[in-house]
Amino acid sequence: MRVRRARQPRKRRSGPIADRPEGGLPGPLGAALGCLPGLAAVLALGVCANGVERAADRAGTARRAGSAQQAARPAGPYTAPRPRIVPRSVWLGGAAAFDRPPPRYDDKVLAVFVHHTDSPNDYDCADTPRIIRSLYTGQTHDRSWDDIGYNFLVDKCGTLYEGRAGGADRPVTGAHTQGFNHRTTGIAAIGTFTGGAAVPAAMSEAIAALAAWKLGLAGLDPRERVRLVSSNSNSRYPRGTTATLPAIAAHRDAYMTRCPGPALVARLPGIRQRAAALQGRTAARDGTEQAQQAG
Repeated sequence: MRVRRARQPRKRRSGPIADRPEGGLPGPLGAALGCLPGLAAVLALGVCANGVERAADRAGTARRAGSAQQAARPAGPYTAPRPRIVPRSVWLGGAAAFDRPPPRYDDKVLAVFVHHTDSPNDYDCADTPRIIRSLYTGQTHDRSWDDIGYNFLVDKCGTLYEGRAGGADRPVTGAHTQGFNHRTTGIAAIGTFTGGAAVPAAMSEAIAALAAWKLGLAGLDPRERVRLVSSNSNSRYPRGTTATLPAIAAHRDAYMTRCPGPALVARLPGIRQRAAALQGRTAARDGTEQAQQAG
């Protein structure tokens, strides 16, 4: 255990962190390590969410913010109801004792990235708010991020929590997948899902419900593949490259990591199908699961 020295007040970084490796790990080494299981929760979370990126210029962001809600309205008949989401005030408590810069927004959400927190699985769901607060503290105090990176978190009981500030209903620019924070939302499954780990059915159902709702706002089939532009060459795709990724993607699809773990990755095909069903879609009409699995 290392002894923590008393901290001097320091200035918070404004907006999402720039696209660069954080902490003491150089870029290539940090990318190679990814989200290795067994690290302490805060350290692992930092690596898993490593390299969150600089938002668009302030003028462009202001224009997007003004039209975000209108642009994200349902674009077709296939939508899903908003699942119950616990507001961040429930877990935040008195942890946010600093001035946070305004949230940033994109025009809509085109993909959902699934993560895990690489923390213990044997927690009591009543303790979830404390766990999220600890993750938040690790990012904002130890790493000087302006907020928790994930847009949402889900525990093993299937309870969804609002993560990053800005409004659960809005397309908030997250800090969860290096190179692909724009036009996406990130949901973190609380736990570690290495090979052989059990993924609770309630957790899978909650991820599907959130994805069905968020993607439905843009008229997207959760089984589709979508085109996203990389904003950082430290991702799997050089900056400026248009990548074709699953609408419900694993963190590892876009970044050099094992996150969200093989056990949770194996559940994604079923989660995509369930999300499509929640939108009222049928496999006979427009199912594309084979293409999703190939990706």
